[in-house]
Amino acid sequence: MTTDAPAAAAEPVADAPKPEPIPVEELAKITDEVIVQLKTVYDPEIPVDIYELGLIYKVDLEDDRTLKVVMSLTAPGCPVAGEMPGWVQEAVQRVEGVNKAEVELTFDPPWTPDRMSDEARLSLNMF
Repeated sequence: MTTDAPAAAAEPVADAPKPEPIPVEELAKITDEVIVQLKTVYDPEIPVDIYELGLIYKVDLEDDRTLKVVMSLTAPGCPVAGEMPGWVQEAVQRVEGVNKAEVELTFDPPWTPDRMSDEARLSLNMF
């Protein structure tokens, strides 16, 4: 003989604990290393790294250690448009303390040479 037992009420899933904020000293160290890694990525047509070119618009490290990068290219038709975000992601994922990296490509606002550092301008003889 079989009986149908009433279905057990679903227990609410406990929210995952929120990660602790990253200590200031560690955040400073990660920030410095992210910049070092960004400076290893070059636009193949310009002999200056993407950080000094001003292609990095925003970098945000969340408490769960996800690093979010918003970047642009010198032109929407850049031949490496499909590859460069991957290069950036690979570079910043090497940083100790970063669990995951996400790179978003944007053209708003469009990149202009005004975003370049003085170091980049000097390298390109733009003074």
